[in-house]
Amino acid sequence: MNWSDVSVVLTTILYMISAVLFIRGIKLLGKADTARKGNLMSSVGMLIAVVTVLLEKKVTDTLTEGVMKNAYIWSLCAIALGSVIGAVWAKKVEMTGMPQLVALFNGFGGLSSLLVALTQFMTDKSINEFSSAALGLTIAIGAIAFTGSIVAWGKLSGKMFKKNINIPGKNVINAILAIGGLAGVVLYTLSIADVVSTDVGKIGIIIVTAAYLILGFTMVIAIGGGDMPVIISLLNAFSGLAAAFAGLSISNSVLVVSGCLVGTSGLILTLIMCKAMNRKLTALLFSSFGGPSKKGAAGEQKEPKSMSVEDAYLILEAASSVVFIPGYGMAVAQAQHAVKELCDKLEENGAEVNFAIHPVAGRMPGHMNVLLAEANVPYEQLKTADEMNPVMSNTDVAIVIGANDVVNPSAIEDETSPLYGMPIINAFEARTVFVLKRGKGTGFSGVENPLFTNDNTVMIYGDAKNTVSALVSEFDDG
Repeated sequence: MNWSDVSVVLTTILYMISAVLFIRGIKLLGKADTARKGNLMSSVGMLIAVVTVLLEKKVTDTLTEGVMKNAYIWSLCAIALGSVIGAVWAKKVEMTGMPQLVALFNGFGGLSSLLVALTQFMTDKSINEFSSAALGLTIAIGAIAFTGSIVAWGKLSGKMFKKNINIPGKNVINAILAIGGLAGVVLYTLSIADVVSTDVGKIGIIIVTAAYLILGFTMVIAIGGGDMPVIISLLNAFSGLAAAFAGLSISNSVLVVSGCLVGTSGLILTLIMCKAMNRKLTALLFSSFGGPSKKGAAGEQKEPKSMSVEDAYLILEAASSVVFIPGYGMAVAQAQHAVKELCDKLEENGAEVNFAIHPVAGRMPGHMNVLLAEANVPYEQLKTADEMNPVMSNTDVAIVIGANDVVNPSAIEDETSPLYGMPIINAFEARTVFVLKRGKGTGFSGVENPLFTNDNTVMIYGDAKNTVSALVSEFDDG
């Protein structure tokens, strides 16, 4: 066996080790106490994969081709640049900005697969029909992930597309773009098979790239901001799927495996999120919703009751069971650490404390879990709606912090509400409900919440962090 054969075998083994580490890493990410280990294991797998790529013959051969064609120089420059940008972003981004940062990461993942495919198209003259089809699909899916993620980032950050945009004939336009793009893939594949000319194949590549870049925009722009958590999950699946097809087009097995893992996990999470919102994925993509709705009658006839921190403390001091229900407002106020302090004070006072986490609370999957984990809230106290709803009627106090839609009774009671049918956390069943809110406006989706005017609900207006810290001080003084 010569060195070339040994190199191929060694590369295959290293790629298999990387794939195993990826799979095991994702498995460990399923539990809070093993998540750090899973993240480290996946990182090691990626390091092995990157080093293996740099040791492949097609890369090592560039050492003799001069500085400008040396793959190592360009790779190291790209790694250094990406590391600096990533480190700065990770250091500067607030938790409130994490959803839009994740959206950008999804977009960059799709863009990288798109660029890999285009580079393969321009440099590899030995592509067969199968690889050409995979290359075309990589371009298509990567383009959707890129522009769709840019739109999602704009909506979440409030820097672009602040208002819902309704595109007349959106579904027809999207269908034309999708079919036209696939026709471009077919043209390119036929050019590889010498059925049509190379020039026609180049036109096909241009068509698929342009069509799906536009499709990513038109598909996401009409979807309301309240539905962005689901879209982020879907675009994450797209970025993984694009990577998998990129792996097929360049015959890289570890890229196929990692892309499939990201794609399938993202799709599963998307379906979970859709179920949590009582939405069908097809309805999410082919209809526009999440915009403003009619105000509920309860909200128009009654004014919410408010309460001081001092009076709220007296109720909490006597409570034997308390449930926190966090939402995006907790992230905005950066109140998670103060909430943990209040949780500790309540437990010292003899109360049982839990956190009810809705799957779409916040603006990305797992947003509240990440915030509370940052504040060292025990994972065992983080409960799902299915776990907490059966015992909510026996709960003395439910504290809603910056949440709106996920506790809105209209989802159960009002058939005209756009939220109707969406599973919620039944905060209204608690004996007393505290709603910590900055002002009297509606939530992110613009839907009025009759919970705020219920007889057992009191509002505590102001910054959530200041309010919770004041409650902690009352326990200290008491």
